[in-house]
Amino acid sequence: MIYADRKTGVIVSGATGNQGSFHINRMNMYARSVGARGVVAGVTPGKGGQEVHNVPVYNSIMEAAEKQDASAAVLFVPGSAAGDSIMEAADAGLDLVITITEHIAVHDVMRAVTYAQVRGCKVIGPNCPGLFSPGEISMGIMPAHLASRGSVGVISRSGTLTYEVVHELTRAGIGQSTIIGIGGDPIIGQTFADVLDRFADDPLTEAVVILGELGGNLEEEGAKAADLPVVAFIAGTTAPPEKRMGHAGAIVTGGEGDANAKISRLRDLGVPVAERLSQIPGFIREQMKCH
Repeated sequence: MIYADRKTGVIVSGATGNQGSFHINRMNMYARSVGARGVVAGVTPGKGGQEVHNVPVYNSIMEAAEKQDASAAVLFVPGSAAGDSIMEAADAGLDLVITITEHIAVHDVMRAVTYAQVRGCKVIGPNCPGLFSPGEISMGIMPAHLASRGSVGVISRSGTLTYEVVHELTRAGIGQSTIIGIGGDPIIGQTFADVLDRFADDPLTEAVVILGELGGNLEEEGAKAADLPVVAFIAGTTAPPEKRMGHAGAIVTGGEGDANAKISRLRDLGVPVAERLSQIPGFIREQMKCH
């Protein structure tokens, strides 16, 4: 597992909202099932002193970090507050911030991610489903029942694709080490290359699936830097040019990021690219045999 494990104490910002409350309960149900610490504190300004599913709520991330032993945060806050929340978590000395929130202004993300980097804090997201290490920790909104413990890492820009591929791998008897949704926005914290570097240092991970989409060149950058066997799938091969598809980052601009061209470049780098999700387990088995 990478970025976090069962010993990680987690703070949830936006704890008293519908999404924050729901996922605190879900994350801690999983934590209890595997003997992990899970969510140790919630944060909602003005709601300090309350509890959400037996988790104490504080008025700020700084206060929560001072009162509880935590090193990571998950943000379920409105887009207008998310940039400040990322910087607040970095100021509180946290190592990791997972930003589930979507519709954050691009300039807010640029400023917050840069600030967090300077403070030594890693940002996953925004607009992402989070991180899940089977048997260790759940941080975000990924459904635990689809996953199984094993040696294949998964990195994705799409939440839904993540769930489908994890299900395909599990059905094929291929377990996962850590599953990370890096987010679908044009500006994100951790990229494919960043996460692949982490997987390369993880003794549990033997191969990685990268799930990309049209727009940008993050997938190719990651594949070039990969020190592990990689299999890819790129969504959006039938998308019309100059039309945004789903994610803010899923648009071909200036000829950059066309899905079919991206697939060709990945294959030129020696990366097997599946045309259908159902092909991924077979490709992974082949790659692991060859290395």
